Amino acid sequence: MPVVRHARASDLNRLTAIGLGAWQSAIAGLADGEKMRRVAEAAFFRFLSDQWLSVLLVEAEGDIRGWTARENFDNAISDLWIEPAAQGRGLGARLLGEIEARIVEDGFDSVTTKTHARNERAVRFFRKSGYGVSWLSTAYAPQLDNDVEFIGLRKIFGDEGGS
Repeated sequence: MPVVRHARASDLNRLTAIGLGAWQSAIAGLADGEKMRRVAEAAFFRFLSDQWLSVLLVEAEGDIRGWTARENFDNAISDLWIEPAAQGRGLGARLLGEIEARIVEDGFDSVTTKTHARNERAVRFFRKSGYGVSWLSTAYAPQLDNDVEFIGLRKIFGDEGGS
């Protein structure tokens, strides 16, 4: 049975590896190369080192399999990453449900997140979870050294159809 818990400082290396692996899977075809991988790995480690108190993780089969973060403790999910080998087994839904419950407990009536528009698996996951598209934009992504289309998603609590 999957267990969700708060991250600890001792989890940082494992969380970095999960974030990096899931990111590489999600951006396949957008950017490749060892330099890009190193930049992304450093960004994950730096984020997790600074923000680990905002991270929830899911453990299954005796190991950490994914994590999510609410960087500013507001209603925005900044990250949700499941290691590629564990995707499609309900762990992302378990984490999403837990972070949404905490957002509701903190008094918010909606939740937002974003991903790059070509991350079809993530968009499908959030849409299936009741999120609607709230905006589209193109922005320069320094990690990819390229312009990337982003999609903003929003879910209003109590509204099963999303927004």
